[in-house]
Amino acid sequence: MADSLRPRGPDAGGYYLQQQVGFGHRRLSIIDLAGASQQPMIDPHLGLGIVFNGCIYNYRDLRNELKAKGYRFFSEGDTEVILKAYHAWGLRCVEHFKGMFAFALWERDSGRVILARDRLGIKPLYWTSTGRSLRFASTLPALLAAGDVNTRIDPEGLHHYMSFHAVVPRDKTILAGVCRVPPATLMIVEPDGRFRQQRYWHVHFGAHQGDEQLEEPEWRAAVLEAMTTAVRRRLVSDVPVGVLLSGGLDSSLIVALLAQLGQANLNTFSIGFESVDDVKGDEFRYSDLVAKHFGTEHHRLHVDGGRAIEALPDVISAMSEPMMSHDAIGFYLLSEQVSQHIKVVQCGQGADEIFGGYHWYPPMMKMDAPLDEYSRLYFDRTHDEMKQALSAEYVQEDYSRDFVSAFFEDCSARAAIDKVLQIDTEIMLVDDPVKRVDNMTMAWGLEARVPFLDHEVVELAACIPADLKVREGGKYILKQASRGIVPDAIIDRKKGYFPVPSLRYLRGPFFEYVRDILESPAARDRGIFNRGYVDRLLSDPEGELTPKGHSKLWQVAVLEAWLQSHGIH
Repeated sequence: MADSLRPRGPDAGGYYLQQQVGFGHRRLSIIDLAGASQQPMIDPHLGLGIVFNGCIYNYRDLRNELKAKGYRFFSEGDTEVILKAYHAWGLRCVEHFKGMFAFALWERDSGRVILARDRLGIKPLYWTSTGRSLRFASTLPALLAAGDVNTRIDPEGLHHYMSFHAVVPRDKTILAGVCRVPPATLMIVEPDGRFRQQRYWHVHFGAHQGDEQLEEPEWRAAVLEAMTTAVRRRLVSDVPVGVLLSGGLDSSLIVALLAQLGQANLNTFSIGFESVDDVKGDEFRYSDLVAKHFGTEHHRLHVDGGRAIEALPDVISAMSEPMMSHDAIGFYLLSEQVSQHIKVVQCGQGADEIFGGYHWYPPMMKMDAPLDEYSRLYFDRTHDEMKQALSAEYVQEDYSRDFVSAFFEDCSARAAIDKVLQIDTEIMLVDDPVKRVDNMTMAWGLEARVPFLDHEVVELAACIPADLKVREGGKYILKQASRGIVPDAIIDRKKGYFPVPSLRYLRGPFFEYVRDILESPAARDRGIFNRGYVDRLLSDPEGELTPKGHSKLWQVAVLEAWLQSHGIH
């Protein structure tokens, strides 16, 4: 299991086994590069052990607070702070942490193990149980490496993958035998195998008491202050920190704030692909503008079609779960280059979800009940099309629509727009862009930090009036907060994405790759998809796009390629 995680932690590895507990760890050395911070970390005095992935940005403040309580430290890093914090505050220690984390903590005397995941699910945590054992890991393939996993395709997970833009919500995955610890959740595992989960953080969407008195200038100031704090926090490192610079507002604001914080010789990185027809494959003119304006050490990476098709199998293998979004290959190839320069980057993921940047948000301002419109705009397929696509054994209930309906029903938010922003923040964000960035960067031992997902930024954004977010095409309040800091040409440009045109149109070698995957004996024998549906997609790949403009053929092919890549029969 640990060997399969070597790309995520190429710098060192270790193991600890005692009684019925075994811990393994692969290390990416970023904070306290000395051997004293190696993992698994055991504190024999406190009777605690830990394996930990992530970063606690406020660990120095917590360390001083714990020292004042009488705790003594043998290392200089954040891992030991988690051990002492747990001893001091128990399960509530996570409420003190500002950062991204997934960890497993072992109590020697009780035999209990605590699994914990950060508030926004930035760091992954998977588990599987046979009844006699429970295993956990940072990736799903690490669990598969140990064998004895039920790899049957879960009908609910498959339905979500095919409809909900490859997002399988909360604790489920596409495999029946593998679960996730949900974000903002503790999983307490007793020595006899019994376990329970408890959520330790919720974000309230909609106005808080007193918010109605705040005017737009006050919201702008609050956003700028919160983002400055979030960016500053993510500078905590014993190695240099760079930025993935797309040329959009989000990453450009991060560069601007770092410049204001006095960061000199900042490394920034951009990627571009070959254009196809009228679909441009790069946004270098914007990233170049930002890099020149702030005087960064800028690195451009241009990827031709040959390198992209060559990398596809490795990209799919690096996915903990199958993901359909085209920009996975962009992040993978960019991370390959960036990792040759630095180990840590900040990036702009999450801004569109928390500040209302997508095209489906403005219509929701006029809605009372958002379910139908959200389903129409967001779902990749209707349930009727699902019946055409999948073998009958996999088409049972309309799981995706039922999930969204139940989520909206349970929302703390009242307005339709706030319900939609809440589901995108708590569900879609976690299991689409956040998971994709973690998987693709960590495949090259590169740590991505996401200041827009600082939990205090998310809490602030959730209570900003929705109109101030979605107005004038989206992210209005973020754009106004950026005025005078980020060049106007960036703020006022048309919204861009991370384009990979070749995967949208699936021509030439990209189409041949997809066709070979779907016509392979493994795909035919598996029988997930109705052959007639697959043949229909193959006959017209450019005519079968989802409402968001993604290739339905690519979505089907990625799932099959992922299953083959990990030897799932």
